[in-house]
Amino acid sequence: MPNTHAVAGMITRLHDPQYERWASQILRTGGCRQPIHLRGHVFHVDPTTGRRLHTYTTATEPDGILRLPCKTRRASRCPACAEIYRADTYQLIRAGLVGGKGVPDSVTAHPCLFVTLTAPSFGTVHTRREQGGTVLPCHPRRDAPTCPHGRVISCTARHGADDSQLGEPLCPDCYDYTGSVLFNAMSPELWRRFTEALRRRIAKLGGLTLRELREHVTVPFAKVAEYQRRGVVHFHAVIRLDGPDGPASAPPAWATADMLADAVRHAASAVAVTTPAAADEPARVLRWGTQLDTREITMNGDLTEQAVAAYIAKYATKAAECVGTLDRRINPLDDLTAFDLRDHPRRLIAECLRLGALDEMADLRLMQWAHMLGFRGHYSTRSRRYSTTLGKLRAARAAFVRGEEITTGRLPILDEDTVLVISHWEYAGKGLSAGDALLAAALTGRSLPPSPALGGDL
Repeated sequence: MPNTHAVAGMITRLHDPQYERWASQILRTGGCRQPIHLRGHVFHVDPTTGRRLHTYTTATEPDGILRLPCKTRRASRCPACAEIYRADTYQLIRAGLVGGKGVPDSVTAHPCLFVTLTAPSFGTVHTRREQGGTVLPCHPRRDAPTCPHGRVISCTARHGADDSQLGEPLCPDCYDYTGSVLFNAMSPELWRRFTEALRRRIAKLGGLTLRELREHVTVPFAKVAEYQRRGVVHFHAVIRLDGPDGPASAPPAWATADMLADAVRHAASAVAVTTPAAADEPARVLRWGTQLDTREITMNGDLTEQAVAAYIAKYATKAAECVGTLDRRINPLDDLTAFDLRDHPRRLIAECLRLGALDEMADLRLMQWAHMLGFRGHYSTRSRRYSTTLGKLRAARAAFVRGEEITTGRLPILDEDTVLVISHWEYAGKGLSAGDALLAAALTGRSLPPSPALGGDL
C-alpha cells in the first residue's frame, strides 16, 4: 500500500487549482517515469517592428516548470519512452527490408541475411535446453568429473524459463571472469574487424579488389547487442547486399544470399582481437564463438521481415538486467556486498573494477562500464545506407505534432524563416514526487515499479 506521505502528496496535487494543466503535461509525456523539468521561455518577435507576436513561459505552468519525456531507450528505467524507441527501431529495421521511409520497395529483391554472432565459452553454466517441446536436464553426466575446487561438473535439473540459476557457472571459481569482461569490452572492435573482413571476402569472391568493390556492391547492415544470461554480449545483425548506389540499385547477379552466407562464415572465423597485456594479466586473443547462425530473410517464409524487425527492436531497449547487474554506474569505492546482487554478477562487476585499475587497461574504461559488465559499445547501430535514421523519424513525429497544434489553434501560424525566435531554457530537475507518481500511474494506466517512497507495488 502507498505510504501516508505519498497519499498526502496526491491529495495536495488533486486540490491544486492548476491540476488540469498538470494532468495535461503528464499525459503528453506518455507516462514517462522520470520526466525532465525545464524552466524558461520562448518569444516570437517581428524583426522589422520589434513587436512580440507570441510568448510562452513556464512561469504560468504548474510548479513553474515544463515536463518533457526523458526519451531513454532503456525499458528498465522508463517503459513508456523505451516503447517509443522500440517502435522507431522497428520501423527503421523494417524499412531496410521491405522499403518505405525513403527506401525503395525494390530492396525486397536484394539478398539479405539475419546473422547471430556469439561469444566463446568461458566456463560451463546452467542452461535450459528443449527438444520437441520437452525440457532436457541441464548438464547430466553419468561419470561427471570433479573440478579442482571439489565441485562435480554436472546438473540434472530441468530449469524453468525464469530460473535464477540460468547463466550461473557450475563452478564460479573455475569460470573465466577475466575473459568474459574483456570479451565484452573488445566486442565492438571485434565487430568492426568482422565488417572489414566481410567486405574483403565479398570482393575476393567477386574477383574484385576492395576499392573496386564499392563500384559494384555495398554491404549495409543494422545490428543490436543482446546480453546472454551468463553476462556476455552477442550480436544480431541484418546484413544486406546492394548495388553501388545503395538500396536504390540492385547488386550484381553474382552477389547472392549463398555467397553472402559464405562470406559471413569466413569473416567470423578469420577475425580476432588481442587484449592489452598487464602486469598480472597476459595478452589474450579473443574470437567469436563457434555458434554462428546465418538465415535468409524472406517475405513469406519462416523468418519474415516483421519477425526480424520485432526481434531487433525488442533488444534495442534492453541492457544487462537479465544478468542481475545494477542499472546505474558503480563507484569504485562502492561496497558491492551492500547491493542486492547474486554472486555471478557481483564477480563480473568486481573483475571490471580490478582490471580497470590497471594502467594498461585504462583505455577499455572498465571501471566506467562495470555496471554493463565491460561492454561500452552502442546497443543498436546501423550503417549509413541501411535505411532511414532515428533522427528523421523523430523529426517527422515532431512536425506532425506541430501541425496538429497549429490546426487546433494551440500554436499560432508563424513563418519561422521571417520571425525572430528568442528562447532560454534551464534544466530544473527530473522525476516525480511520490504523490505525483501515484496520480501519473492512474492517469496513464502505466504501473510504477516497487519503491520505498511509495511503500510497495502499484
